[in-house]
Amino acid sequence: MIIAIDGPSGAGKSTLGRMIARALHLLYIDTGAMYRAAALAVIRAGVSTTDEGAVADVVARADINLAGDPDSLQVMLNGRDVSEEIRTEEVSHSSSVISTIPEVRRTLVNRQREMGNRASGVVLDGRDIGTVVFPQADIKFFLTAATEERAARRYEEERVKERDATFEATLADINTRDRRDSTRDDSPLRIADDAIVIDSTKLSIDEVFERMMAVIRERNMDAREGINS
Repeated sequence: MIIAIDGPSGAGKSTLGRMIARALHLLYIDTGAMYRAAALAVIRAGVSTTDEGAVADVVARADINLAGDPDSLQVMLNGRDVSEEIRTEEVSHSSSVISTIPEVRRTLVNRQREMGNRASGVVLDGRDIGTVVFPQADIKFFLTAATEERAARRYEEERVKERDATFEATLADINTRDRRDSTRDDSPLRIADDAIVIDSTKLSIDEVFERMMAVIRERNMDAREGINS
């Protein structure tokens, strides 16, 4: 089973991806963390994010992997655990910039496909999972929420680590990411034709999780009935 979860920044993709992977005992691939690790590699290499060729070369040579279960996922860069280092605002901003570079996306999409194809079942979240990475995914979700709500969620996370974080700056960053993700030429953020859209603005994480699991259970039941018939 391949479950794709797409949506804009702050929509709850990672949290729900981990919850579903844990419930179904599937491999969880946090593609956003992979882009953050790629951005950290670029920063460490001292390469400007505006030099697309140099950035693509650094990412192509970087060894990026994920290890562990959904609750203790480790993001590995060149053999080292960088799970904490990739959560800084600098890395977050850089990952948003380099994710628009076509060659970077191709490199990481290939790695995501390799990881997914090796597993017996997988949950992936990102911006283009159901449209580009695994268009043949068994189930596709698109999570969204009002911009202010997504900014509030992200701000709550950021202010724990960044004392000078402000809601206004977080909201501005969310708006910038939304524009960049939806207007980029390569793999823009869009809703797959067969995706199930869930607006979580007025829903708790548990409520969204239950809605998603209900869809998965229904699809699995339909699949079993199809086999038996």
